[in-house]
Amino acid sequence: MMFAAAMALVLAACATTTPPLGGAPGVEVSDTATLPAPTFEDFGPEPDEGLIRPLDVIQVDVFGIEELSRVVRVGTNGTFDYPLIGSVEASGLTTDELSYQLENRLRDTYVRNPDVTSQITARNEQFFTIGGEIDRPGRFPITSTVTLMEAVAIGGGFDEYANQSEVLVFRTVEGQRYIGVYNLQGIQRGNYPDPVIYPRDIVMVGDSPSRRRLDTILALVPTIIQPLILLERVAN
Repeated sequence: MMFAAAMALVLAACATTTPPLGGAPGVEVSDTATLPAPTFEDFGPEPDEGLIRPLDVIQVDVFGIEELSRVVRVGTNGTFDYPLIGSVEASGLTTDELSYQLENRLRDTYVRNPDVTSQITARNEQFFTIGGEIDRPGRFPITSTVTLMEAVAIGGGFDEYANQSEVLVFRTVEGQRYIGVYNLQGIQRGNYPDPVIYPRDIVMVGDSPSRRRLDTILALVPTIIQPLILLERVAN
């Protein structure tokens, strides 16, 4: 099956001596047993970590100095501009860490003993995508930890032609493209853990050509009044 031959491989994180396999140039087996987790630069922190991400909206309050209290939006580069101190690095910080940074930098100006509080008021939503032989393919937000099996459920579950032994997860980590190949029946049996799905992951569910072909044959056969035996000839 072309889908399996081309995709049942994992792209190496770095160059190896393993030659391309399955007739897919540039695709080779990785030397890692699991998909690596993205770094902060790849997608920003998980939503439940409470860390600041690009495009988040933050309320900054400076006690007793109303003109320095304001709402700011973090830029795509992870920074925002603030009066008196200029550009502020915010991505990857907690709101407490951001407040501490602002206090220190304001203290270097004319502000005496600044008391800063910060809170995230609007999140830049993070998404994963699921497609293939799934009931409701699409792009869905991640608001807490999501596993592969949960991602399939969010997508409405498998459709009638889905091949549960051929579920792919595409992920980019530090500019390197990885492809994880999973058997959901194996996960259900406890053969290996249900992997976590991260923002920007793409999940693709393969199909079962034999099941699809059988349905096509049955659709062409008149009403069955006796057992139907099919002989599938395999080419040598």
